[in-house]
Amino acid sequence: MTLLQLSDEVAGYQGKTILRGLTLSIEAGERIGLVGESGAGKSTILRLIYERCRDQAALVPQDSGLVQSLSVFHNVYMGRLHLHSVWRNFRNLLKPARDDIATVRPIVEELRLEDKLFSPVAELSGGQQQRTAVGRALYNPGDVLIGDEPVSAVDEYQARDILSTINDQKKTVVLAMHDRALALEFTDRVIGIRDGRIVLDEATAGMVPSDLDDLYQA
Repeated sequence: MTLLQLSDEVAGYQGKTILRGLTLSIEAGERIGLVGESGAGKSTILRLIYERCRDQAALVPQDSGLVQSLSVFHNVYMGRLHLHSVWRNFRNLLKPARDDIATVRPIVEELRLEDKLFSPVAELSGGQQQRTAVGRALYNPGDVLIGDEPVSAVDEYQARDILSTINDQKKTVVLAMHDRALALEFTDRVIGIRDGRIVLDEATAGMVPSDLDDLYQA
């Protein structure tokens, strides 16, 4: 099933065009890695995809988008705020319900944050905050996860665990990645962006990081 179809589109932000001639099709069940230099347009493509798939997608933004004064529990719980009444959400803000803690806890444990469940996000390291943002997206019931450098603040071992968890729990995954080796290992399709255009769109099977060198050469 086709999840998204773009044809010769232009995209940008704040009145500035970043991408031109954008033609892209995404099928449900695909795992896609976006690669390219900083500023090439990866975040712009992710933003466009998220806008078009918002009803069924969860986003891990590059800046995490967490509420620093609230706990890990509360930030992960936000992944389902839209499913519950204002009263239930307000009650959980004041005193988390046992049932909601029970649904959030397995995700937090999967991301090795169980000892931080009720710690304010402001007290966490950058890597722990990034894992919390991933947890919020995993808790969202949507089948699609869109991530903008979702493992950039953790070590390679943690990155592999997180990417495996994402692939296990979400049907369709689209990630902007700075680590080419991880991008090729954890996706089945790689899209290369250079100078505001898609210049590569290939299956990752059999590819090695050096196959992507042209994307990073002046």
